[in-house]
This record gives sequence, C-alpha cells and structure tokens, in this order.
Amino acid sequence: MGKNVLVVSTSLRTNSNSHTLALAFAEGAREAGHDVETVSLRGKRIEFCRGCLACQSGATCPLHDDAAAIVERIVAADAVAFATPIYFYEMAGQMKTLLDRTNPAFPAKPAFRDVYLLATAADEDERAFDGAVKGLQGWIDCFDQARLVGTVTASGVDAPGTAEKRLDIIRRARLMGTGI
Repeated sequence: MGKNVLVVSTSLRTNSNSHTLALAFAEGAREAGHDVETVSLRGKRIEFCRGCLACQSGATCPLHDDAAAIVERIVAADAVAFATPIYFYEMAGQMKTLLDRTNPAFPAKPAFRDVYLLATAADEDERAFDGAVKGLQGWIDCFDQARLVGTVTASGVDAPGTAEKRLDIIRRARLMGTGI
C-alpha cells in the first residue's frame, strides 16, 4: 500500500532549481506507487508566527493566511519532502517561516515519519548545505516519530533552470523518491 507523500517546494522563483528537484522526487514517489501531492509556496501568503500559542490550547490560529492548509497537509502526510534554495548558507526564509507555523502539529499527533531535504545552492562548496540540514534536523527533533531519511543537494546551480541540465542530480532526487 502506498504512502501519502507531501512535497513542499519553498522557492518563490520562476523556473526554480529546487522546484526542479521537488518535481523529480515527486515523480519517483509516484512511480513507486505512492499518493503524492506537491505544494509550492510560490504565490502563497505565510505570515510570521507570533508565538501566541493559541494552537496549543486547541484554538484556531489568529493568522488568516495560507499556512494552516499547508500545515494540515504536513500533519496528514506519511512522508514530507522539503525543497529549498540555499540563501546565505541556510534554508530560504520562507521555509523557516513555514516550519515555525507548524506549531499546531504538536497537539495534532502528526502522521509523518520520514522527512527528506532537497536543496540547491549557487555555491560550489558542499558545506553550503550544512545550515539547512541543521535547521531542518532541529525541527525534526521536535517530533519523536520523525527522522531525516535522506538529502539531495545540488551545488553550483544559480541561474533559473540550471538544475534541469544536471541529470545526475535529477536522477538522485527521483531515485530518493522511489525509495520511500
């Protein structure tokens, strides 16, 4: 029986390199028989968490934006893949803002177990991804059932569409998706 897989693409750029990896991962997961949904943050409005903790007491979040619907999908998924560009050696700010808004997931007892990271950077240095991995791992550590299962990183991709020419990276993302 296939898993419910959510791919969250956090880049806001048209023809994004990290989105290219997200699509390859999703394609692989579909080929493996999983039910896959891809959500892009492009065009979404996600406000900063205000730390009111209303969500922890069962109340509805006072912020009325697109985050609640995405968080519901994260909570319901068996596996979640986050795709992000690397900005200044860290995940994109919009991804961090979304992760901060997952506070309602704690009392909801989320289904997700397996978490994946797909990341692209203009920098050639593989250490450019360390901050994003550490940041995502910190989020994962807040959920006892969750674990970081795999990462695919692509260094040296900067201009839009660059990743599409890197078939080795596309193959790795697709293969990781088939391995769910």
